[in-house]
Amino acid sequence: MKGYSFSKFIPGNPGGSGFDKMFDAFMQLLNYTNGDAAEALSWLTQLDKEYNFSTPQYGIGDFIDDLKQKGYIDEDNQKGEIKITPKTEQGIRKRSLDEIFGRLKKSRKGNHTTYRSGQGDEANSESRPFQFGDVLDQIDFVSSIRNSQISGGIDSFSLREEDLEIRENDFKTQTSTVLMIDISHSMILYGEDRITPAKKVAMALSELIKTKYPKDTLDIVVFGNDAWPIEVKDLPYLQVGPYHTNTVAGLELAMDILRRRKNANKQIFMITDGKPTCLKEGKKYYKNAFGLDRKITGRCLNLATQCKKLKIKITTFMITSDPYLQSFVRAFTECNNGKAFYASLDDLGSFVFDDFEKGKKKVI
Repeated sequence: MKGYSFSKFIPGNPGGSGFDKMFDAFMQLLNYTNGDAAEALSWLTQLDKEYNFSTPQYGIGDFIDDLKQKGYIDEDNQKGEIKITPKTEQGIRKRSLDEIFGRLKKSRKGNHTTYRSGQGDEANSESRPFQFGDVLDQIDFVSSIRNSQISGGIDSFSLREEDLEIRENDFKTQTSTVLMIDISHSMILYGEDRITPAKKVAMALSELIKTKYPKDTLDIVVFGNDAWPIEVKDLPYLQVGPYHTNTVAGLELAMDILRRRKNANKQIFMITDGKPTCLKEGKKYYKNAFGLDRKITGRCLNLATQCKKLKIKITTFMITSDPYLQSFVRAFTECNNGKAFYASLDDLGSFVFDDFEKGKKKVI
């Protein structure tokens, strides 16, 4: 007989080694220090005074030595610099994926449009009765023969239409995605850190696509006064700058990238917290941070319409509760026939991932 084995409970002695507990805190701190290992270790030392990460047997110095031995940080003795390694960068992406994607509820059906039809490439566990027009390749013969034996008996075998069952398939779309991240100054304005959740979403999304959807493509574009692409490995070090919000430049670059992608399904995810306030005209910048400037918003609406003609869906994630911007976002979304979410910092990742996953599978 199987049973359970109980051990004595010792208060104040949680499981896990000293390294594991410090490592969890260190990896979280790297998100807030923009990948600065020295600053993260400095914060960890300060937090140790309050939360007692270290013990007399295992201190912060031991933890730093272990980080070096395990290949998580490199130290340049000549320059006196400590940097994280590619192993740590990948670890941050994986932890972001586990943190965000692990909270989502499973969902089979989605409403993301695909522009190519076809038979599913992965069997679904669900089945249903045969209907006129179903393809014969989808018939589940084992279940169909069982139904025939139940209804007619083994001796007089007869396979009728009502005995047939269809095994449904999932059609997995191949998608090219551009993730646009606003790095204007407002992303850290009023004492609220909005850039860190945006970076976490980007890192988690890149890890998801790399591991689960290797045929998909993900490009990351950041936009302030200008827009430029960045690599996935650059995400932990991403910082906001003294920039205005040139949404037009970000959209133009995203469209240029997607034009070169061969996948039929193309989309833009735009994470921003503010209104567009900047345009570049030749070598000069046209800026107006006071309200919604029609010259700037008009260009944004035109680009949204162009994306619609190119069958590029734009999903806007507004991480602000300012009702003043809702009218513009609504008009922008209508021009593109896209989507808009008004997400808080806590549920930004859930919104992005739920929408992305819904677009990946469609029951046919």
